[in-house]
Amino acid sequence: MSNEDITLTAGDAEVVVQPGNGGRIGGLRIGGVELLRQGERFGCFPMVPWCGRIRGGAFRDGGTLHQMPLNSPPHAIHGTARDGAWRVARKAADEAVITYDLVEPWPFTGRVTQAVALTPDALTLTMSVETYASSFPAQIGWHPWFHRNLGGQDVRVAFEPAWQEERGEDHLPTGNRVEPRPGPWDDCFGMPGGVDVTLTWPEQLELKVTSPEEWVVVYDEQEAAVCVEPQTGPPNGLNTLPRLVTPLEPLEATTTWSWRRI
Repeated sequence: MSNEDITLTAGDAEVVVQPGNGGRIGGLRIGGVELLRQGERFGCFPMVPWCGRIRGGAFRDGGTLHQMPLNSPPHAIHGTARDGAWRVARKAADEAVITYDLVEPWPFTGRVTQAVALTPDALTLTMSVETYASSFPAQIGWHPWFHRNLGGQDVRVAFEPAWQEERGEDHLPTGNRVEPRPGPWDDCFGMPGGVDVTLTWPEQLELKVTSPEEWVVVYDEQEAAVCVEPQTGPPNGLNTLPRLVTPLEPLEATTTWSWRRI
C-alpha cells in the first residue's frame, strides 16, 4: 500500500497518520482546532526500539556491546523507527494499522506494528515489537508535541507521580528516585498505577493522556509546545531496565488520549 498520509475521522475529530514520515501522527484536530505542533519533526512520533536517551549511544545485550549513532551527542535518542518509512497494513475511516521492519543501525531483526484508532472523543495508539529471530531488549513510547496555546490561555499540566527520576547533568536518570519537583521539566516520572496526565487549555479543552505503563517523560521547556510521553521504561532503560522481546513474547504498549470541551 502507499505510504501517503492517511486521514481518519470520527465525529468532529480528525487525525492525520503519516506512514512515510516515521509513522507519526501528523495532526489531531478537534472541532477544527489543531492540538499538535506542525512540522516534519513534530506531531507525535513513535519512540521505538528505545525511548529517550541511551548513555553514549551504547547498550549491552548479554556480553555484546552495541553502539547506536549519536543523533543527540553525546547520546542516541528516541529510537530509529521515527526516521524510516512505515507500510500501511490496513486502513478504514476511523482506524489505520501501519508496520515498520527494524533495520540497521538497529542490530536485531524485528517488526513494529502501530494501530491508530479514533472515536469522537478519544484517540488510542497501540504498538508492539515482535521477532521471529533472536531475542533483544527494547522499549516503546510516544512523543507528542501538544501546542502550549490554542488561542486562549496557556495549557496547564496536572499529574500526581509517585516519584521523579533524579536527572543528572547528562540529562539521564542517576538511578535515584526523588520527590516530584515543580517544573519546568525535561524529566521522567513514575506512576505505578498507570500514566494519567491531564492537559487543560482553560475555557477550551481538557485532554487526558493515559497508559497502563508506569513511566512518563514530561517536557515543557520549549515555548511552543508541551510533551507528555508515556513509555515502557525510563531513559537509558535498555541499560538499566531492559524489557526483552522474544519469539514467544512481543513487547506491547498502548496509550489513549481522551478529551472534552470545557
